Amino acid sequence: MSSAQDPFYIVREEIQDSIDKLQTTFHRWEQTPSNTGEHVHLTKELHTSCESIEWQVDELEKTILVASRDPAYYGLDEVELSRRRNWIGSARNQVAAVRRSVEKGKSNSTFSARQDMGTSRSNHYTTQDNDDFIASESDRQLLLMRQQDEELDELSESVQRIGGVGLTIHEELSGQERILNDLSLEMETTSNRLDFVQKRVAMVMKKAGIKGQIMLILFLVVLFIILFVLVFLT
Repeated sequence: MSSAQDPFYIVREEIQDSIDKLQTTFHRWEQTPSNTGEHVHLTKELHTSCESIEWQVDELEKTILVASRDPAYYGLDEVELSRRRNWIGSARNQVAAVRRSVEKGKSNSTFSARQDMGTSRSNHYTTQDNDDFIASESDRQLLLMRQQDEELDELSESVQRIGGVGLTIHEELSGQERILNDLSLEMETTSNRLDFVQKRVAMVMKKAGIKGQIMLILFLVVLFIILFVLVFLT
């Protein structure tokens, strides 16, 4: 995957842009007198930017930790992972340097300015914590809904497969039942024919003599063989 397509580099460029803007704001803050309203406003803006960038860097670092578990799967090697870790460290150092300077400058401000700054930061933390909690809960609910949808889809597919198997079994059983009925009917018809022939043979043998009976028996044997062959051929 090229750098232009790699999500890491896309996010890294966005974070770097935020760091560049942070540096620009920091230079303005250094040139602004500490007893002015603009200085207080820039201090608040720097704190907010540092918090936001640090959070983004933390999230980006998590992707590196995931990729380091199986670099080959993500098409990475140790050199690339080391390069990414170095950039994460550099980004942290840049933000930390600005934060330390702002904290040091804030300690030299008046008590009221520090109180306003503390209130602003507290409000920011509270708002950010609430936003993070809401976003986390929303993501969790979406994930649960997606998992439920997948489970329902799998259950529907299983029911359809079972229904298809049941229908096939029913058709096979119905076919076998028809075959058994036909075979039973043929056997019943053949049995009736044999009974009729036996009765006729008995009547004829009573009327015929010994020679006639012998001839009749031979005739009946041949006839029986012919009938037997015809039955099984049909």
